[in-house]
Amino acid sequence: MSAATTGPAAGQGGPTEGLPPALAEIVEDFHAVSEPERLQLLLDFSRGLPALPPRYADHPELLEPVPECQSPIFLLTEVDDDADRTVRLFFSAPPEAPTTRGFAGILAEGLDGLPAAQVLDVPGDVCSRLGLDRAVSPLRLRGMTGMLGRIQRQVRESTAA
Repeated sequence: MSAATTGPAAGQGGPTEGLPPALAEIVEDFHAVSEPERLQLLLDFSRGLPALPPRYADHPELLEPVPECQSPIFLLTEVDDDADRTVRLFFSAPPEAPTTRGFAGILAEGLDGLPAAQVLDVPGDVCSRLGLDRAVSPLRLRGMTGMLGRIQRQVRESTAA
């Protein structure tokens, strides 16, 4: 079992299998509540999305757009030069797009500060593991998948350089 696999479902093919601990905890939180409450939890994550630091807020052209999202969202990753190649995530999403902001908030809380190898190992189906399939449109779920794909591509490019 890898170090990135945690939670009660680890090794059992459950929704947290193969996820880093913080992201696994988020998935567990979503599964601990009813379907209607999952939307509220998603809104909570939208409110918790950190603001951009001034170096990016003043230069939005440095962030990459995520066209898979219905709402305008932009992201950027930084990979530190430390031994773990720690990943930092930055998102810009409008307050009037709470679903998109919620997905960004989940990824920020679940992946920010992790070693690059763990970010790259996150399975592409993480958004479906949240149990939002019936509450959120497939188009919106595809937006979160697009965010994760761009994060992982940026991390791969940064660690290959």
